[in-house]
Amino acid sequence: MSIKLEHLNYVYSQGTAYEKKALNDICIEIPHGEFVGIIGHTGSGKSTLIQHLNGLIRATSGELYYNGENIYREGYSMRGLRNEVGLVFQYPEHQLFEIDVMTDVCFGPKNQGLTAEQCKERALEALRLVGLKEKYYNVSPFELSGGQKRRAAIAGVLAMRPKVLVLDEPTAGLDPKGRDDILDQIAYLHRESDITVILVSHSMEDVAKYADRLIVMNRGAVMYNDEPKRVFEHYQELEKVGLAAPQVTYIMHDLAGRGIPVRTDVTTVAEAADEILRAVGS
Repeated sequence: MSIKLEHLNYVYSQGTAYEKKALNDICIEIPHGEFVGIIGHTGSGKSTLIQHLNGLIRATSGELYYNGENIYREGYSMRGLRNEVGLVFQYPEHQLFEIDVMTDVCFGPKNQGLTAEQCKERALEALRLVGLKEKYYNVSPFELSGGQKRRAAIAGVLAMRPKVLVLDEPTAGLDPKGRDDILDQIAYLHRESDITVILVSHSMEDVAKYADRLIVMNRGAVMYNDEPKRVFEHYQELEKVGLAAPQVTYIMHDLAGRGIPVRTDVTTVAEAADEILRAVGS
C-alpha cells in the first residue's frame, strides 16, 4: 500500500496574475507501515503536498500512485482512495458537527454503506483506539476539551479503517500534556493497527521522537528525505531556511566542542541522557 509521487508539480491560480508554484518536482515514496514526518517553515508546501495524497488537490503535472495505481488515470475511484487514505486537518475539531460523539464517529462508516450495527462496531473500536473514555460517547463534541475533540476527530477517520493516516499539525494549540497525549496515542495506533502514518509538524522534538523518516520541505521542493539522525546532521543548513534541530542536537554539539566524547547524532532526550552517561563513564 505504498504512495509514490513522480515529478509532481502544483501551481495555484495557474494562468492568472496570482499564479504561484507551490510544489516543484516532488519525487518521494512512502512504503506501507512507515511513520513519516513532514517539516518545513510556513509556506514551504507541506499542507499542499498532503492534500494531494487522497486526491483533494489534483497535481498540475506529474503522477501520484497509490498501491501501484495512478490515481489520475481515467475512471480511478477517488472515493475508494479516500476510504483508504484518511486526512485529519489542522484543528480537526472543525470537522466535528454531529449531535454527539458516537454519531459523529459513525458518519464515515455510514457513508461507506455499512449497517447501523457495523457503524457502531467501527466507532467503538476507533474510540477505544484513541483513548476517549466511554462517558463522552453520548456527549456533544462541542462540550469536549481541545484534546478530547482531537481524539474524537481522529476516531472519525479511523472508523473508516484507512490504510494511511495523514495528520496536519494535530497538536496545534494544545498544552504540552495534551500534545504528548495525542502523539503517544498516534504512535500507539501506528504500532497496533498496521497503518502508515504521515505527520506534519512544526516541532522538531516531536518528529525526532516519533518518525522513522523525515521529509523536509523548502520553497515547494524536497530539501531532505532521510532518517531523523541524518537530517538533523544538517542543522546549520536547516537554520538557513528557518528551521532548527531538536534542542538536544545543539547541546550534544556544544558538549563535543568542549572536548566531551559524545555522539552528536542523537535526537531525543532519552538518547542524549544515555550518551552523556556513557561518555562520563568512559
